[in-house]
Amino acid sequence: MKILITGGSGFLGQYLNISLAEKYSIVTTYNNNPGNCNKYNNVRIDLRNSSELKKLFTKFLPDVVIHTAAVSDSILSSNLSTKDVYDINVNVTEELAKLCKEFNSKLIYTSTDLVYAGYRGSYLNEDSKLIPVSLYAETKLMGEVKIKQTFNNYIILRTALLFGFGLNQSRCHFQFVYEQLKNNKPVRVFTDQFRSPISVIEASRLISEMIAKDISGEVLNFGGPERVSRYELAERLCDLTGLNKDLLIKIKLDDMPKLPKVEDVSLSIEKMKSFGLIPRPLNEMIIEVLNNKV
Repeated sequence: MKILITGGSGFLGQYLNISLAEKYSIVTTYNNNPGNCNKYNNVRIDLRNSSELKKLFTKFLPDVVIHTAAVSDSILSSNLSTKDVYDINVNVTEELAKLCKEFNSKLIYTSTDLVYAGYRGSYLNEDSKLIPVSLYAETKLMGEVKIKQTFNNYIILRTALLFGFGLNQSRCHFQFVYEQLKNNKPVRVFTDQFRSPISVIEASRLISEMIAKDISGEVLNFGGPERVSRYELAERLCDLTGLNKDLLIKIKLDDMPKLPKVEDVSLSIEKMKSFGLIPRPLNEMIIEVLNNKV
């Protein structure tokens, strides 16, 4: 089976490169930083270039496309416009869906838990109210809509908070927290935002399992089995490493007014589990990422 990965140099993409190359023939793509893509069959491409994208499909003929590439910043950086975000998160997604339909490829699309209304309560299911409050979440939801309008051979993953240790240039907040604590420095962590965190290693493992299953036309909550605040996640990290909990400084969402306020997008993962996709307990995932950190 042939797998095409977009965003192959990203946080999740680099772990997908590792896990999927063990089982499948892959081509992984990147735009600027190659990350670990240069260890695998890779293509440097601006996904907004539709003619180059079609050439890639024509040459490789992928059975499955895993679309992780996106502008994922909660706050828009100065070198990106709203149009840039729309082009990358919406237009590229629509073009990939059209190419997947033309070339009979399945599309696995990583959306986000942030599409949900964050004030509705815990353990949201896939039919829960959708109110994205950031440009990132809004455009990811628009990507979902474009896919559904195009064809039916897709899996949309509303991905929970990913944590772990990034490879090469990729990083996440969990890694920042760990490094601060390791250096005996205080770190501020939200007590009032609740998610269903899943490790980047576990996410790549489950996507690898997913490819072999007969799943299509589905939207799945894609996260871990436990609802925790970011503060509680940091506490777990301290418990498992012996790092100093006293360095954790409790803050609330209102203390960071520039950030989009999302209080609780913890996920029910019963639908995902019904397909035999069972994530490990949170503590096991934390131990695994600690054991595999570079």
